[in-house]
Amino acid sequence: MAEVYTKTINDFLAEACSSSPTPGGGNVSAVVATLGGSMIAMVANLTLGKKGYEDFQDETKDILDRVTKGINELKELTLKDMQAFDDYMKCFRMPKETEEEKAARKEAIQKAAKNATLVPLTICRTCAELLRQADRLSRFGNKMAISDVGVGAYVCEAALRACMLSVDINLPTIKDQDFVNDVLNQRARLFAEAEDLKTKALAYVKEKMG
Repeated sequence: MAEVYTKTINDFLAEACSSSPTPGGGNVSAVVATLGGSMIAMVANLTLGKKGYEDFQDETKDILDRVTKGINELKELTLKDMQAFDDYMKCFRMPKETEEEKAARKEAIQKAAKNATLVPLTICRTCAELLRQADRLSRFGNKMAISDVGVGAYVCEAALRACMLSVDINLPTIKDQDFVNDVLNQRARLFAEAEDLKTKALAYVKEKMG
């Protein structure tokens, strides 16, 4: 599993288009979210040290720090998601000749399915954090580039919703109903928050665009 972020865009696209199961939906969504975050970071950088934005320097720096952290987390989660999928698939190749082997295989599948659910769910939470920063910056960011805060908000919300499909596909295989219910509750909260943050950010962006 080569480092995704050292590839050229063309190489990454070729791999994503191939019959290889990775990169797949969850990790591709994480990569997309880093691009959404980059637009928020760009506007923050265009606001720092600029005349007319003196009152917002501390908040802008905080936003930039949080977005940079989120992008770095997404880079790590991209690889973790690919690994979680690979680990899950390996479980199905475990031996199942004896009752002991069947029990061990079943337990391994359940454990791996949970991990393959939690990693993309963490990607979704990181997307939500980037949306929070887009919402903050949309209220005062550099007007010459404010549209890109809107781009970041749109992209991060889309990445969150897309990545959640990698959560959804695993839930039917998980027998632990308490785990499933907790994930579904988190899913609902994240969708509601993401929609709200995107809507607010876009409203401020459009207002400043005139």
